[in-house]
Amino acid sequence: MTRYPSIDLDDALVVITGAARGIGLATAKEFVAAGAYVALGDLDDALAREAAAGLGEKASGHRLDVTDKQSYADFLAAAEEAHGRQVDVLVNNAGVMPNGSFLDQEDRIDRLTMDVNVYGVIHGMRLALPAMIARGHGHVVNVASLAGKFPLKGLAVYNASKYAVVGLSAATRLELEGTGVSLTTVLPSAVRTELSSGIDLGVLPAVDPEDIAAAVVRSVRSRAAEIAVPSYVGLAANGAPLVPEPVMRLLRRAVHDDAAITRVDGDVRRAYLDRIEAQ
Repeated sequence: MTRYPSIDLDDALVVITGAARGIGLATAKEFVAAGAYVALGDLDDALAREAAAGLGEKASGHRLDVTDKQSYADFLAAAEEAHGRQVDVLVNNAGVMPNGSFLDQEDRIDRLTMDVNVYGVIHGMRLALPAMIARGHGHVVNVASLAGKFPLKGLAVYNASKYAVVGLSAATRLELEGTGVSLTTVLPSAVRTELSSGIDLGVLPAVDPEDIAAAVVRSVRSRAAEIAVPSYVGLAANGAPLVPEPVMRLLRRAVHDDAAITRVDGDVRRAYLDRIEAQ
């Protein structure tokens, strides 16, 4: 879009959170393929370094706890030092998705969800945006979720966190008008990653991490405000509030909108939930 200076990925530094696996790693691969320098940040720094080593000399892996603002600042500094350039693109991807009935979920897991999914994004934006604005160019991608527009049973606090990211992103994009810096919110449907493992989210079409990665890279060119993956589900989510509640309840029952409570393979899900507990 003409109001934003173009970003040449051949000479750009892209930093990605939650990049050791899933959407983050797929996005790192996509950016490296496009010619960018990429810094992978993750709480599992050993896995981040291993993943970066597999991507070649243009990639580096670093420890990052997005809930800790100082850790985030250290990550950005380490990324710039490793690649000898300033951050051009920030991808806030790190996230957690505990599931279960709202009244059964624990306060400490709720706090972790908000700390990672919301404050992790806030920290990244507050730290990276000032330098981008000073240079007059840059791009931020916040990976939210269609759950940030379409509520689902069994994901109440996760829904809340993603609604927050959608609103935060939209308002900040308005504030960035005229700075040359853009912000895109990517809204994935159910993604085939560990995050949704063991849950039969029949209400949402399943997509692959590579589909989200392609949308993230595409946003550097389009600078679109929002990109839903797949796009038609985004249109449906935007239109859902216009449907009378009795009709929507019938539709929800037909597509098993309680899947995150009732259609869960506990054995498969356990490994992911144990990793959240470890945080």
